[in-house]
Amino acid sequence: MDFKLRHEESKDIEQVREILRAAFPMEAESKLVDALRANDKRIIALVAANDDWVLGHILFSPVTTTPPSKAKGIGLAPVAVLPEVQLQGIGSGLIREGLRLCKELGYDYCVVLGNPKYYQRFGFEKASSFCMQNEYGLDDAFMVIRFSNCGDMAYGLVKYASEFALFSL
Repeated sequence: MDFKLRHEESKDIEQVREILRAAFPMEAESKLVDALRANDKRIIALVAANDDWVLGHILFSPVTTTPPSKAKGIGLAPVAVLPEVQLQGIGSGLIREGLRLCKELGYDYCVVLGNPKYYQRFGFEKASSFCMQNEYGLDDAFMVIRFSNCGDMAYGLVKYASEFALFSL
């Protein structure tokens, strides 16, 4: 299937909502993306599209650490592809392009909560190996990819944007 990756535009918002509703069992992810967008916490938002038909979406938002760090971090969540076009490289394309943009924008690392077998192929590693924890108490599913050899790499507790606490994911 042919698709192009591009930045999310206002004309895509309703289609993005439908993708999120189709890809996840509840509406939490759709509401989360709307909240991040409304509160200007959307750092990178990309879509995969075939002409005007949006097939997939990815969003990156800010993260913070306790204790604070000079390292600049970002969180990947969520990524979604319409169920009927999954397994065609759309999600992988969105992730690779999103990570490339994170690095280009000067981020030192990106974190994700997800399936280790899936995300390891993009270079993500278990975050606890770098003394990084998350507010959800997950270990194997919490991963990081480092873009720099920042001497003051983040460690400690990594927190996603406050909007994540508003919805039961």
